Amino acid sequence: MTRRPVGSSTRVQKPMIVRVWAIAVVVAVAIAGCAAPGATTVAPPPAVAAATVPSTTVPPTTMPATAVSTTAPSAAATPIKIGVISILEGPFAGLGEQGIWGVKLALIEAGGKLEGSGPFDQVAGATAGGRPIELFVESSDGSPDKALAAAKILIERDQVDVLVGPLSGDEGIALKSYAEQHLDKTFISGAVSSQDLTLRDAAPNYFRFGTDGPQMADGLGKYAYQTMGLRNVATIGEDYSFPYDQVGAFVYEFCQAGGNIVDRNWVPMGTTDYAASITRIPKAADGLVVVLSGTDAVDFLKSLANSPRAGMPVIGGAVTVDPSLIASLGKLAEGIVSGSPVAVLSTPEYLAYAKLLKETFPGSQDPGLNDVAYYTGTKSLLMGLDQVGGDLSNGQAKLKAALAVLKWTTPTGPISLDKNRSGIANTFITKVVNGQKQVIQTNEQVNEWLGMPEDQYLKVGPFSRTNPPCTH
Repeated sequence: MTRRPVGSSTRVQKPMIVRVWAIAVVVAVAIAGCAAPGATTVAPPPAVAAATVPSTTVPPTTMPATAVSTTAPSAAATPIKIGVISILEGPFAGLGEQGIWGVKLALIEAGGKLEGSGPFDQVAGATAGGRPIELFVESSDGSPDKALAAAKILIERDQVDVLVGPLSGDEGIALKSYAEQHLDKTFISGAVSSQDLTLRDAAPNYFRFGTDGPQMADGLGKYAYQTMGLRNVATIGEDYSFPYDQVGAFVYEFCQAGGNIVDRNWVPMGTTDYAASITRIPKAADGLVVVLSGTDAVDFLKSLANSPRAGMPVIGGAVTVDPSLIASLGKLAEGIVSGSPVAVLSTPEYLAYAKLLKETFPGSQDPGLNDVAYYTGTKSLLMGLDQVGGDLSNGQAKLKAALAVLKWTTPTGPISLDKNRSGIANTFITKVVNGQKQVIQTNEQVNEWLGMPEDQYLKVGPFSRTNPPCTH
C-alpha cells in the first residue's frame, strides 16, 4: 500500500489519503494505528473489522496469516472513490467548508465515522451498494480555472468514480464541459445554482439534486411589489452567473408586477470597500436587492448600516443571510426578506438533519444552503449506489439510470429530477426573525421553468448583467 500527498504546494495542505484494497479471501493482517497528517503509519483497512465487511464478500479461509492471495479483489470489495470539490480558499471558504460537512453527514448515515474535524480529514467505514467508500477532497477558490484543475486531479490522477461539486456557479459551467469529456463518470452538483448547468445544453452525466438560482428566487419579485410595497429597486451582486440568475429572476417578476429597476451594480468577488457602491444607490430607490455571499455580504451590510442609506428595505439573495452569516451580522440581519431553498422547518426530516449537523459539527448554525445541497447530492448518490448494488460497469449506466428517476424526501422536502436532471423541489420566501430564517411563503415543487411553458421561459434568454430588461 502506498500513501501520497493530495494536491500541490499552491493549495491548502491536506492530509495524506490511504489507499486500501479489501481482499476477502485472506485472513486479515492487523495493522495498528490511524495515520495523522504527515505520519508514516497506515490506518487499518476497512475489511479487518467484521462490522464493515459487506455481506456479499467471501468468508475468510483457513490460509495462514502470512499467505498472500493472487486473486484480484472482487467488485464488492473494491472501494468506490468519491471526489469532492468545494471552495476552501478566499471569501467563500466558510461556505465551502459547510459543503464538506454535508458530504460527511451523508457518509456518516452510510455507516461512516469521522477521522478528524478538518475538511480534508477522512470518513472511515462508510459503504454503499455493498462496497466501501473512499473520499477524496480538493479545494477551489470560486474560479472556473481552479475548479477545473481540481476536477482534473480527481478524475485523471486519483481516478475517482464519481465527482461531487463544485460550489459556485461559474465553476459548475466550467465543469459541465469537462463532464462531457468523461461520459463514463458521474458528476453530482455540489451547490451549483447557475441555471445553465442544466437548462441549456445539459451534460448527460451531470445531476443536480437541488434548485437553480431563479428557482430559489421564485415569488420574491411579486412579494416585494405586492406585500412590501416597493416600486423602485436597486440591485447589487457579485459579477458572475449565480447573482445574474438571482437578480434576473427578481427583475422579471418585479417588473411584470409593475415595479422599476433603477440601478444594477455588479462588483468583483472579494470586494472589501463598498463606499462607492453605496454612494451610487439612486435617491429614488425605495428598496435594495443584495445578492452577495460570504464575507462580501457581511462587509456590504455592515457598511450600509453605517451609511446615510441605513434602514432601507433589503431583499437578500439565497445565501446573503445564510445561517452562518446571520451569526456574523447579528441584529443587522433582522427583518431581511430573501428567497431560499432552505428555511427553519418543523418536519421530521429537517429536525433529524439539524440534530445530526449540530451533534457532528458543534460550531454549526441552522442548516444552510451549502451543507444541505452537498448533503442532498451525496445522499442521492449513495441511494443510487445502493439501488444498483454498487454496479459501475458499462460507463456507470445503471447508476445514471437510477439517479435520473430517484425521488425522496430531503431535509427541505420532496425532490425529483426533470428531463435535464435538475431538481424539482420546494423553495421558500423567508424573513430573519430572532436570528433564524422563518418561512413566510412556501413555493411547492418549483421546476427550472418557474411554472411557465418551457418555450416561453427559454425565450427570456440567459440571465446576464443586463438581461432581462425591465418591461411591464
